[in-house]
Amino acid sequence: MNVRRRLISGSAALAATALGLGALSACSSDSSAADGNGSGKLDVVASFYPMQYLAEQIGGSHVNVSNLTEPGQEPHDLEISARQTAQLQEADAVLYLKNLQPAVDDAVAQSEVKTKIDATSLTKLEEHGSEVGGHAAEHDDEHSEEESGLDPHIWLDPVKYAEVAEGVGRVFEKEDPDNAADYKKNTAALVEKLDGLNTQFETGLKNTRTKVFITTHSAFGYLAERYGLTEEAITGLDPESEPSANRVRELEEMAKADGVSTVFYETLVSDKTAKTIASDANLKTDVLDPIEGITDKSKGSDYIQVMESNLKALQTALGTK
Repeated sequence: MNVRRRLISGSAALAATALGLGALSACSSDSSAADGNGSGKLDVVASFYPMQYLAEQIGGSHVNVSNLTEPGQEPHDLEISARQTAQLQEADAVLYLKNLQPAVDDAVAQSEVKTKIDATSLTKLEEHGSEVGGHAAEHDDEHSEEESGLDPHIWLDPVKYAEVAEGVGRVFEKEDPDNAADYKKNTAALVEKLDGLNTQFETGLKNTRTKVFITTHSAFGYLAERYGLTEEAITGLDPESEPSANRVRELEEMAKADGVSTVFYETLVSDKTAKTIASDANLKTDVLDPIEGITDKSKGSDYIQVMESNLKALQTALGTK
C-alpha cells in the first residue's frame, strides 16, 4: 500500500500527554479544571472540524468548544492569529491532529495550555501514497519513498475515529472528574454511532461492479483499506500538489482497465484538475468530501450525515449490485 503528505512523526511526549492521564489531573481534585474559565465548563480548542465534532459530541453541555479553522477554510493552509494564540493560552485543553496543520503544531508547542491532546497518539497511523488498497500493492515499487508518508486522515475511517473518540473521552474524564460519568456515556453513544456507520459502509460497499475510485488527493486511504476498495489519487496526500503528466496518463489507462466511471473532487479544493481529467477520459465527476470542514456546500450538517452522503456517492460510482 501507499498515501502521501507532510510526514507525521509520532511524539512520545504527546502520546504520554494524551494517554498518561493521571498527571494531567493531579491538581484538579474536586473542582474541575473548567472552573477557571468563568462558565464552569471545560474550555476546549479544536484545530479543525473533525476534532471539534469529537469534543462537542463527547463534552456535551459540559464543554465550550471553539475551532481554530473557520468553515470553508482549507485546514492545511491555516495561519494562527494573535487572537487565536491568546485563545489557546486561556484554554483548558486543545484537541488537534499533529502535523496536519503546521501552524497549529507551532502554536500548541509554544502555548502553556495544560492538556494537549494529539489525536495521532490515540490510534495507529499507516503509510499511504497515491494508490491505496486492493491492487495498489502491486505497484508500490514504482513509487518513490518521497511519495509516501504517514497518513493523517484517520477520521475518514469510522473505526479509527472511534478509537480516537475513546481516547478523548478518557482525557475529558480525567480533566473534569465531576462530569466523568457524562463523558463516558457520551463517548459510548458516539462510538455506537460510528459502529453503525461502519456497518453501513461494510454492507453498502460489499457488492460493487468495480472496487476502484479516483480522488483529487489521497484522503480516503484508510476508508479504502477498511472496505476492500482501491483509491487512486490524482496527487498524493497534499491536496495542493499538481499531478505529473505520467500520473494523468496512468489514471486514464487505469480508468478504462478497471471500469472507473467517476472522478471525485472535494468542496474546499479546486475541482479544475479533476474535471479536466474526467473530460479527457470521458468520465463523470462527483463530490467525495474529506469532511475537513462543514459549509453550506456540504452534503449534510455534520460528520455522520456527510459520511452517509459519501457512501451514496461511492455506491453510485462503484456500481452497487
